[in-house]
Amino acid sequence: MATMYNILILTIFSFIFIGCSQKATIQPQKSFAPELSLQKSSFDELPNWNEQEFSQIFNAFKKSCSVKKTFNKYPKACEIATTCNSSTCKDKQHFFENYFSPYIINDNESGMLTGYYEPLLHGSRAKSSKYRYPIYKRPKDLVEVSLGSLYPELSKRKYRGRLVGNKVVPYYSRANIKEHQSEVICYVDDEIELFFLEIQGSGRVKLDSGETIFVGYNNQNGHPYRAIGRYLINKKKISREDMSMQAIYKYLKNNPDEVRPILNYNPSVIFFSENKTPATGALGVELTPKHSVAVDRKFIPLGTLLYVDSYNKHQKVDINRVVIAQDVGGAIKGAVRADMFFGYGDDAMKSAGVMKEKLKLWMLLPKESIN
Repeated sequence: MATMYNILILTIFSFIFIGCSQKATIQPQKSFAPELSLQKSSFDELPNWNEQEFSQIFNAFKKSCSVKKTFNKYPKACEIATTCNSSTCKDKQHFFENYFSPYIINDNESGMLTGYYEPLLHGSRAKSSKYRYPIYKRPKDLVEVSLGSLYPELSKRKYRGRLVGNKVVPYYSRANIKEHQSEVICYVDDEIELFFLEIQGSGRVKLDSGETIFVGYNNQNGHPYRAIGRYLINKKKISREDMSMQAIYKYLKNNPDEVRPILNYNPSVIFFSENKTPATGALGVELTPKHSVAVDRKFIPLGTLLYVDSYNKHQKVDINRVVIAQDVGGAIKGAVRADMFFGYGDDAMKSAGVMKEKLKLWMLLPKESIN
């Protein structure tokens, strides 16, 4: 009896003096990102925090609040951001420091930051000898299977394929897909640029009629993404030090007989929708250059505010900024992994194409009590 009494006292003592101190690091993890290990941080620990473009960040956050996934994560901050005016929300830095708390993401593996952009292709609604590479819509026979009701551990995974009789089989790979198997949005004149469009996930096509259309990610064929850059390094076609999007493009252009086998190394195919607005991520919000990132939503939910700390060794600039998880990508795997959207045009392409740097990442979670 005395032993049970001592255990009870010890348990109460532990709850009072230990449990409360751990609440700040454990509770947000449960509600936001159960797969992550988070450690409480402070704004003083965020590199170059005081040098942020807070007005631009505030506007991007306000836009993201129009989506339920963001609003439900930050109800108080979103309510303030969407209802205040320039006078009541004058101090944007104070807004973030007042309504958010930073938590660094602990991960055993080193993080990585890459970049993507919105490319411009040239095409036509009609197929011709010049415009012969199709931008596919989602095929009507593509099926998505969720096994969560049978296997809860697979609830976050979707499997894609097609029906043959009463069986689901893998969908056609890049090497096997044929034009008649899917509707086509338009045809473009450059197979390599089309491949890069799939990697970027969205882009613009200037048609021969003079019209410019926007296309964005709709779905994919279910095959795993395999990086042709790594393939070219392994085959000693391009050195690791020289690897970039520009280097890949140059090699393929100079070796046309190798284009098809190299592209087919990646069996994944992206299907697109024709959109009314420029690049829009998986969250359903128009992307903001340098403040929108693609993440692995197994670890980081869409709509989450993050702080990135990286360095672009090619352009010799620090990359420290608040970003919002607004997109996903087949190559984005891991907890401390982000793909930054650099915008549209040649400058964006040059920045995104060389971006492959080490990354430290914080989540900005809502404060449990608002000051």
